[in-house]
Amino acid sequence: MQAPELQVSEWFNTDRNLKLSDFHGKVVLIEAFQMLCPGCVVHGIPLAQEVHRHFPGDQVAVIGLHTVFEHHEAMTPVSLKAFLHEYRITFPVAVDKQGAGPLPETMAAYGMHGTPSLVLLDQSGRITAHHFGQVSELQVGAEIGSLLAGKAAATAEDQLTGSSGRCGDSGCNA
Repeated sequence: MQAPELQVSEWFNTDRNLKLSDFHGKVVLIEAFQMLCPGCVVHGIPLAQEVHRHFPGDQVAVIGLHTVFEHHEAMTPVSLKAFLHEYRITFPVAVDKQGAGPLPETMAAYGMHGTPSLVLLDQSGRITAHHFGQVSELQVGAEIGSLLAGKAAATAEDQLTGSSGRCGDSGCNA
């Protein structure tokens, strides 16, 4: 499934509004969090920071998504800015637009059940993994490595066969 575009009211740690298409050709990890969520602070954000630190930026992008569905009065942009500074978070962080219902727009569009949630996109922007709650570094590393190896294998095959098509689990595209 192609990933829906992020619905963002504000960005941090970047000087421009980002779109998923800006990351075409890269694996993208989206870490949905709330700064007052213990699981996010203890597990989700540190995992995203490790991915950001250990994978090459030209191959893997990490995006934080501050998706607030409770305690709105405490989780303002001013508070988030201080939180990002204190936790030394340097990857881009989007603030999910508040929706008409109880869930923010991106959270609802991705079918997230809460925070922390981690979503992986392949190099063409398709959702390849969706995790809710704690997920192991080993599992996420393996999933990212598999996506990177798939691209490397496709590139090597293209060079051998002269093909420019892409093959994946659901078939081959021209």
